[in-house]
Formats: sequence, C-alpha cells, structure tokens
Amino acid sequence: MTITVRVCLIGAGRAGKVHARSLTQHLPGGKLVALVDPVAEARALMGDEFSVAQRFETLAAALDWGQFDAVVITTPTFTHQALAVTAAEAHKHVFLEKPMALTLAECDTIISATERNGVLLQIGFMRRFDPEFAAAYERIQAGEIGQPMLIKSLTHGPGLPPPWARDLRTSNGMLAEVNSHDWDCTRWLMGSNPQRVYVETANFKGTAHNIDTPNFYDNVLVNIRFESGGLGSISGVCPCEYGYDARVEIVGERGIMLSGGQKQRLAIARALMTDPKLLLMDEPSEGLSPVMVQHVETIIRTLKAEGLAILLVEQNLQSALALADRAYVLESGQVVHEFAAGQDPATLARILGVS
Repeated sequence: MTITVRVCLIGAGRAGKVHARSLTQHLPGGKLVALVDPVAEARALMGDEFSVAQRFETLAAALDWGQFDAVVITTPTFTHQALAVTAAEAHKHVFLEKPMALTLAECDTIISATERNGVLLQIGFMRRFDPEFAAAYERIQAGEIGQPMLIKSLTHGPGLPPPWARDLRTSNGMLAEVNSHDWDCTRWLMGSNPQRVYVETANFKGTAHNIDTPNFYDNVLVNIRFESGGLGSISGVCPCEYGYDARVEIVGERGIMLSGGQKQRLAIARALMTDPKLLLMDEPSEGLSPVMVQHVETIIRTLKAEGLAILLVEQNLQSALALADRAYVLESGQVVHEFAAGQDPATLARILGVS
C-alpha cells in the first residue's frame, strides 16, 4: 500500500523552492498541498510555479484548513521554535531546515513538543543521504581505513547571507547557517561527539559589501577534539568568490578517504581558466559512487560542448577516453604512452600489457 504524505511548505524563499522542487519532482510519496508565507508576492509566485492552490499568510490559517500531514519549515532560524512547536501541537510531523534553532533551550523545546505529541522531527542534514557521503560512512564503518584519527570538513558558499543571517541577534552567523552541515558531518563520520572546540573568525569582505552589522564575520576556522580522542577541523567562507565548495577528508589508522568537492573543482577551473582552456578533474572514477560518476560525466560533456579542454587524472584509461579527447600514461612524471579517443581497447591493453 502506497502512503502519500500531504505537506504544507512554510517559507517561499530560496530554500523553500528547493524543497518545493523535491516534493513535486523527486518524491512520489510526498504531495505539496499548501504554502505559507507572510509576503503575498512570494506566496503567489511560488504557488503559481508549483501549482499549489492552498496558500496562507500564517501557519495558524493553514492549520485551520488542516488538510495536511506534515510541515517543511524553511524560514529564518529565529522563527523555527514557534513554528515547529505550533505544528507539533497540531499533531503535524515536522521537517525543519538547519540550523534547528538559536539556542539549545529552543532546540530542547522543539524536541519536547514533538515527543509529547507523538510526531516525527527531522533536521535537514542532507549529507547523511548524499550518495557520496553515505558511501564514505559505510566504508568507514566497515573498517576500510581503520579507526578515524583526523577529519577535516569545509563548506564555502558563494552568496552573501541575507541581513537576518548575518545579525547575531537573529542568527548565529555562518557557524550555524552554513557550517551546521560540517558540525553534523564531522561527528557522524568520526563516530564521536566533540569534547573541546576552539574557534577563530575574521571579516575580510564586509567593507566591500557595505556590511556594518556588529560582529559580522565571513571566514571561520574551528579546531575540535572529539571524545574518542580524534581531532578535526571545520572551515567556512561566505561569500566565497570561487563558488560552492563542500568536502571532507578523513584520515584513519590505515588509510584516507575523501568525499565531495566536485562543484569546487569546476568552480576553480572556471575561475583560473586561461587559453588554452583547461579543466582538471583529479579524482579517478573508480573512487566515486555510480551517481557521482554520472554527475561528473554530464558536467564534463557540458563543458566540452562549451569548448573547454578536459584534463583527467584517471586510473582507468578506458574511462578516461570515454570522456576525453586524448589520454596520457605517466610514469615518474614522464609521458610514456599517448592515446586518442576511440582507439581500440584491445590495442590499449596490448600496449599497456594488461588484459
């Protein structure tokens, strides 16, 4: 029996559109049936774009209608507690965008409300469901790199935060709005909670962006000691001029694992490009999940259509030639073989001495 979850989306901004698109295009078990936003124009635009007939100015008005099972809350952080508690008290399940709230006390209030009313609560930490990050977790749990010793995670975002997100009276700044993913990801992959934290922040670009908000920061670096004894770091930059960048490196007793960063590589390539144009992809396809391989192949073909030259550092020669125009085999930094796209696989194998 297929169960359809009827969803009321709260917030018609950028994050709200992301969830609206997911609900209408990618989640057959979910149905977007209502929209809440206090701004009439935003409410109308999103309602029209995603064909949502039921539109409300407040959550209270939506609850008076009531024909939905869950809410997805994508509004500014300082509104989260009131909206989540109100929904839970009305016995609606709650999907709450990160960061959860402004204070631990507010988070505890939300948790208590959902537990008291027997409804589900989920926070929007999507990296736990990202195929590449999920595969890294499974491989760590399987002992592939041994006990994790060191983890480095970063999230750099290209956009300037909205005024409320850079005001410490209504937000905890980038450490929460952007790097909350890293706080969650590091403890998840390390398998341990932070024991001690040291943080430095800096403001490099505020003046150039005419920001005079007290205590504004656009760069952050965090050092962490975990309860397990492991060490970690988190870095954040927002706004980041070279584009969106999210990746993690985990060093274990017997090996190292890298995850994420594909968008960052493309952004760096675009930013540093000179004639002849060149794109460097520095991860072998064998180290990526099938979903990420397909994603990278699509990006490379798109860039080739734009006239960019592609340089692949690839362990699998046939995989490289499926995407690149030419391939080179290096030994000790010297080119020992050169191949053209379309060359017969048997010829490649004979030259390289492999089956």
